[in-house]
Amino acid sequence: MERLKSNRGEHVNPAYDSTLDEPPVYEETNFSNGEHRTVRPSVVSAFGHDTLDRVPNIDFYRNAGSMSGHRAVRPSLQELHDDDGDGSDGTPSDDLESAVPTDDKGAVKFGWIRGVLVRCMLNIWGVMLFIRLSWVFGQAGWGLGIVVIALSCVVTTITGLSMSAICTNGVVRGGGAYYLISRSLGPEFGGSIGLIFAFANAVAVAMYVVGFAETVVDLLKDNDAIMVDEINDIRIVGCITVVLLLALSVAGMEWEAKAQILLLVVLLVAIVNVFVGTVIPATTDKKSKGFFNYDSKIFLENFTPSFTENENFFSVFSIFFPAATGILAGANISGDLRDPQAAIPKGTLLAILITGITYLGVGICVSATVVREATGNITDIVTAGASCNGSAVAACELGWNFSSCTVKKCEFGLLNNNQVMTMVSGFGPLIIAGTFSATLSSALASLVSAPKVFQALCKDNIYKILHYFAKGYGKNNEPIRGYVLTFIISVAFILIGNLNTIAPIISNFFLASYALVNFSCFHASYAKSPGWRPAYKYYNMWLSLLGALLCCVVMFVINWWAALITYGIEILLYIYVKVKKPEVNWGSSTQAVTFVSAVNNALSLSGVEDHVKNFRPQILALSGSARARPALLDLAHSLSKNYGLCLTCEVFVGPRSEALEEMNAGMEKNQLWLRKTKRKAFYAAVACDSFREGTKSLLQASGLGRMKPNTLVLGFQRNWRTASTEAVQSYVGILHDAFDFEYGTVMLRMDQGLDVSHIVEAEGQYNNVLRLLCAIYVLKSAGTPYFLSKLPNVCGPPPPQVAKMNERMLEASAQFHKKQPKGTIDVWWLFDDGGLTLLLPYILTTRKKWKDSKLRIFIAGQPGRCELDKQEMKSLLHKFRITCTDITVIDDIHVQPRADSLKKLEEMIKPFCLHEGSKDTAQAEAMRKEQPWRITDEELSTFEEKTNLQVRLNEVLQENSKSANLIIVSMPIARKESVSDFLYMAWLDILTKDLPPTLLIRGNHKSVLTFYS
Repeated sequence: MERLKSNRGEHVNPAYDSTLDEPPVYEETNFSNGEHRTVRPSVVSAFGHDTLDRVPNIDFYRNAGSMSGHRAVRPSLQELHDDDGDGSDGTPSDDLESAVPTDDKGAVKFGWIRGVLVRCMLNIWGVMLFIRLSWVFGQAGWGLGIVVIALSCVVTTITGLSMSAICTNGVVRGGGAYYLISRSLGPEFGGSIGLIFAFANAVAVAMYVVGFAETVVDLLKDNDAIMVDEINDIRIVGCITVVLLLALSVAGMEWEAKAQILLLVVLLVAIVNVFVGTVIPATTDKKSKGFFNYDSKIFLENFTPSFTENENFFSVFSIFFPAATGILAGANISGDLRDPQAAIPKGTLLAILITGITYLGVGICVSATVVREATGNITDIVTAGASCNGSAVAACELGWNFSSCTVKKCEFGLLNNNQVMTMVSGFGPLIIAGTFSATLSSALASLVSAPKVFQALCKDNIYKILHYFAKGYGKNNEPIRGYVLTFIISVAFILIGNLNTIAPIISNFFLASYALVNFSCFHASYAKSPGWRPAYKYYNMWLSLLGALLCCVVMFVINWWAALITYGIEILLYIYVKVKKPEVNWGSSTQAVTFVSAVNNALSLSGVEDHVKNFRPQILALSGSARARPALLDLAHSLSKNYGLCLTCEVFVGPRSEALEEMNAGMEKNQLWLRKTKRKAFYAAVACDSFREGTKSLLQASGLGRMKPNTLVLGFQRNWRTASTEAVQSYVGILHDAFDFEYGTVMLRMDQGLDVSHIVEAEGQYNNVLRLLCAIYVLKSAGTPYFLSKLPNVCGPPPPQVAKMNERMLEASAQFHKKQPKGTIDVWWLFDDGGLTLLLPYILTTRKKWKDSKLRIFIAGQPGRCELDKQEMKSLLHKFRITCTDITVIDDIHVQPRADSLKKLEEMIKPFCLHEGSKDTAQAEAMRKEQPWRITDEELSTFEEKTNLQVRLNEVLQENSKSANLIIVSMPIARKESVSDFLYMAWLDILTKDLPPTLLIRGNHKSVLTFYS
């Protein structure tokens, strides 16, 4: 039977083995002192006594769903610390690195030689080695040719060092460069470069295949077997070749690896054949084509550059550099490596060294044996007595006259013949085989890399539309869909047919990837996160930064418009991912640097005195849970927006263990809700024995340095007349505490009320029942037996009257979340509190939601000088640069309130009055001692004028501001130990009764406005 349980909507990881988290198995053990008890064997062997504590073990540190072993869960702190030992259920928290592990049984895994070294060498020894290297040295000369190779090796070596540091800083999974960058810099950088990098590899397939096709077409041309014309023949041969390579790749990694070994053997033989051929005496035919064995004259003549037409150093570099882009071939199949942390650094750096030496060796040998231009005509020999000058001096001194090449284009020599290597070698067909091997191996490596990287990107679901390509097939989880997509892209670029057009695009895409690999290493080092502990120590953060900058500069040097396109695509993808905010958390260095910057900024602020010009409201809102009082939270958020601190706070009252458990459970949930609803606020909570003590803790300890709350925002306690005495005293006590701690205080009253927590809770229960019913339906449809371990406790629908009230409350709670209609914000600035009562409504008018609400200012004035008071206020507002539509002076606030208004007040306070006036002195004193919280007749008499003022203010508010969108009034203050809590609540109640949403504001009487610059 299956037990159906609610998992509160959390992700269920099928890879999680719950048996590992069950209580440990104990066995009977006899101790030497005769004691006999049940203990856990592994712990007894270490400590000799029974303990819940576990010894350190790697299984405790695995991610949920780890492929290399099960995750174990250590006892929670509550299990060890609490008396009841209930603790947590041991369920691992959602880990965004978690994945359902694939079945590795029978999967092919490679070591560092076959998996990295061989692949990197084959990918670097690409089309350039036998087709373009002679042209590079012919154009640049061997002097600048060495610089071209050295610069390429510098870029790739720095990148290799950076990559080595990153990949030894934790377990590396599939995805190669994308995985390294995304886990280091985050999904924004990783997601943008992942697409570019996968696309670059797909285009690289086309580039290498075009190189192969060029060789084949040259052979067809030599044998007069051209099918259509040269360009179209290259396209035909290229497309056929890609189809065959695709078939080999789809067959599986094992077949592909075997093919790579075969191709490596052929390639090594071909390279050796070149060196052997340079020492075999040149025939007359070879001399006519420019090959003369080693000769110092040729070597010196080929030292200087001889750029033709529109070529220059950078264009030549852009043609050569793609040959160096194979360094990530091993990293790209990181998911298929036995130990990627060890294999990638060792194999990649050794491959760079070997291939760099090979390129230099072959390039220098060719430069010392072959002239730049030759006619290929065996009759072009120097006539007796002719002087040797011009551009072909070395050939002339060796008896050959190639001067005609200055007049017409010749077909041979370093500059003109792409098959120089075939001519130089000891056995020409071996070079052709080597060319085939070099180009096909590079194409095959790229054809494997592109889908693997793309699959890893799609698995992370950063681009949801691409998730279709995440599916793998077979024991090696082969990305068949990715192979097909790569095939389509490569065929499209093969149809271009021109290698020189493709090369700059490839260079820029790969350089962008290299730049981010280097920047990832620098950024992680700069963040100085304790989690950055690479096992590979031979790196330098500043060298990595230099490598990143070098890559960026070279991108523009190679091709400025291609660089701009690359940057444009990357920025657009970055913005897309940033806006979409994928729900992943990889502990990136971006997070670490953000944290360090926040700490440094907070510390720098702490050394600066506050200034009135920089004052901004930093809100501490007593909202309860984030969803409990949305109107209060929305108003607080409008005041702080993105420019100030906003804390939404909750106090958990009750037994410590229960309160703490509830508080810890809600922390992440509330912050997540704030983030999802785009309310820029922090959630904070405390557990205390009383609400007032908890609030006092928040008022004193919230914030960091200068980033501390300075304004308390809370809702009006509507039920004060029916609440317990302790609740009212606690509420008023919070106001006194806020004034004591010099907080500005803001109180919001809405007739419908603010607290919708009961509706939210009922909605949550309803959703749980819906999920339960859906699960039951699925089980019943599948014919699976089930039973309920616990019946859901859900009440029926509320009565119509209650439902209507809830509907009105929900509508009112969303009032400040939507755009406000045209209207006014009426500010009753009755008492000077430092300007907070004026500043807060001004801030509201700067928000989009409130832009149609205009300020109206109301002030108290003396009869007979209304106009003078109005001009003074107008002048003050002008100096403060605050505009308003109207200023109204109320000169009859001092008059006696109407009788019906006073009667409402009397009825309000009647249950809380002591009425000791009718008693004798002793009896009255006894009543005061017994019920000190009641309102005495003496108190009513002492504060009669102030009490009447609140009643009268409500009357004038009703007359002037009944239609306002929001009313703001100066909050009356009750002197401690003089005004009773219930009388103060009556003041606040009668003042704001039957009005639109009203804010009572009282600043801390320190200036928050200034007219000085």
